[in-house]
Amino acid sequence: MHRDPNLYDYWPYRDRPKIVWPGGKKLAFWVAPNIEFYEFDPPPNPSRKPWPRPNPDIVPYSLRDYGNRVGHWRLMEAMDECGVRGSISLSIAMLDHHPEIIEACVARDWEFFSHGVYNTRYSYGMSEEQERAVLEDSIRSVEQATGRRIRGYLAPALTHTEKTMDLLAEYGFWYTCDLFQDDQPQPIKVKSGKLISMPYSLEVNDTITYGTYAMSPRAYADALMRHFDQLLAEGDESGTVMCIPLHPYQVAHPHRLAPFREALRYITGHRDDVWVTTAREIAEFYNANCYDQTLADIERRGLARPGSGFSGAAA
Repeated sequence: MHRDPNLYDYWPYRDRPKIVWPGGKKLAFWVAPNIEFYEFDPPPNPSRKPWPRPNPDIVPYSLRDYGNRVGHWRLMEAMDECGVRGSISLSIAMLDHHPEIIEACVARDWEFFSHGVYNTRYSYGMSEEQERAVLEDSIRSVEQATGRRIRGYLAPALTHTEKTMDLLAEYGFWYTCDLFQDDQPQPIKVKSGKLISMPYSLEVNDTITYGTYAMSPRAYADALMRHFDQLLAEGDESGTVMCIPLHPYQVAHPHRLAPFREALRYITGHRDDVWVTTAREIAEFYNANCYDQTLADIERRGLARPGSGFSGAAA
C-alpha cells in the first residue's frame, strides 16, 4: 500500500497566482548559516550514528569546531560586506557553549531559528513529550538570550517524527525548512495553527555540494550563480525564493571563501530585482499576502486532497 505523508497538496508550478515581493522584487534571497555544536561523544541513537568511524572520533569533531573557532567569523565578514543578514539555523546549545557568536549575530540583527539542541541529538525515537520539550526549550532559551521569539525550525540533522509539523504549528512557529518540494513557500497541512514550507535548497547546500557532489569552490560558486539566474528569470512570472544553506566549517576555509564571496556579490548586485532579507520576513509577508490565495488556487484547481487538512484557510 502506498504511503504519503500528505503534508501538502500537489500544486503545479505553472499558472499560480502571482507573488510580488516587497518593493516589486522578483526574488526573495536569504542565507542560512548553520551555527551548530557537535558533541564529541554523544549518546547513541539506534537509528543513526553521529560519526562514520567508532566513537569518540576527534577528527570530525575538530573539523566542526573549526567552524565556530574560525569559519563563522570569516563568513560573517563576507556577509557584512554584501549587506546580507543571516537567518541562523541554531543548535540551541550554542547559547551556552559560544555566547560570543550569538552576541555578534544579535549585534548585526540576524535572525535565529531552531535546529534542535545539538546536531548530534536526533528526533528519531522521540516521544511527543520529548519533542515538545525541545521546542519549548528552543523558544525559551533563544528569547532569554536575545530577546527575540524564534519562528522557524530545521530539525537536527534533518530528523523528524510524524508529529513534528503539527507541533511546530501548535507552538506558533511560522515556517519549516525541512521540506524541499518547491521554490516558493507553500502552506503545510497541520491540525491547528498555520505553518508554511520555506524553500531551503539542498542542491546548493555547501555540505552537499562539497561532500556529496565533490564540487570545487569555483564550481560551487558557478552553481550558485546559475541557480540564482534561473530563479530570477522565473520571478518575472511569480516571485521565487532562493536560500543558500551554509556551514562555516565548509564554505569558510581559506581556499573556498573567495569564490563564494564573488557569488554573493553577484547575487546582491541585482538589488533592483532582489529582496535581500531573512526567512522570518519572507514568512511574515507570505502569511499576510499570499497564504490564502495559495489555498484558494489549490481548491479552484481541484487539487486539494482529504487528510489532516489546513488550519487558518480562507473561507
